[in-house]
Amino acid sequence: MAQPVNTFSTYDANGIREDLSDMIYDVSPEETPFYTMCKKTKAENTLHEWQTDALRASEDNAHIEGDDTTANARSATTRLNNRTQIFKNAVVIPDTDEGVKKAGRKKEIAYQSLKMAKEQKLDIERALFLNQAKVAGNDTTARKLAGAPTWLATNTVFESGTGADPTGDGTDTRTDDGTPVAFSQSRFDTCMQSIWENGGRPDKVFLSAFQMNKALAFDGNNNQRSTLGAKDARVVNNLRVYVTPWGNVEFVPTRENRSRDVFVMQSDMWAVGVLRGTKNKPLAKTGDSTKRQIVTELTLCCKNEKASGLIADNTTS
Repeated sequence: MAQPVNTFSTYDANGIREDLSDMIYDVSPEETPFYTMCKKTKAENTLHEWQTDALRASEDNAHIEGDDTTANARSATTRLNNRTQIFKNAVVIPDTDEGVKKAGRKKEIAYQSLKMAKEQKLDIERALFLNQAKVAGNDTTARKLAGAPTWLATNTVFESGTGADPTGDGTDTRTDDGTPVAFSQSRFDTCMQSIWENGGRPDKVFLSAFQMNKALAFDGNNNQRSTLGAKDARVVNNLRVYVTPWGNVEFVPTRENRSRDVFVMQSDMWAVGVLRGTKNKPLAKTGDSTKRQIVTELTLCCKNEKASGLIADNTTS
């Protein structure tokens, strides 16, 4: 086949308008399950404090008739604290942008501000999961909050070659073992039992996609083919709720935690103390541009670490 002589096709034409969709497609993950789970409380200082207590162990308690009463020794509460961390991002857009016609958004400053807010939430989620000790900060050093791994010291399963628990008050990090092992049902059940023995009621498990695949192989999981009808056949390979004698927990895959860590948590024993909620504020103009910043200041509160646990030093590949 051939074109007729002197056919003027689109390949010859000038001035054809571009065909650019007026949509922007972004599938970047933005879920923050741990941050979302944590109850938001009010922090009123950069040093946020709370108290824990514990009952003594049970003991024989029998007395003779008429015996004189002696007071029992009592113990004081334990006072804990964490530092607030400032999360801040900014954008500067030339004012020329106001006159430029764009695809997918009307104002670049609005689009970039929304994008920054989502990114900052991911930064917060990462910080909450980070094996990072609290930092008091000064005029040249930023304050930092202590992440979840630094609080868990009682119900932990780890490799004791070089691995070690932290103090459990956010002042130091946990020591990772140099020879991790595969995440297993046995390690998980050991952690669950320890939490139960110490009074915890865990309901959430946070773990990476790699460790989630390990959990799918747990004995008792319903990995089976279910035929629901002639036109409906599904392969079921999912672990949503794990039922144990020590409690029922929901498995939640996460992207921002360290893959070597698997957290078993009691939801109501974790909170985020908010000193300054997320605010989108304009900055002073210093030229032919518009500036905005998004700021959040908060900290992590582990109300009582004995209610949660950690399976540490898991292989990640």
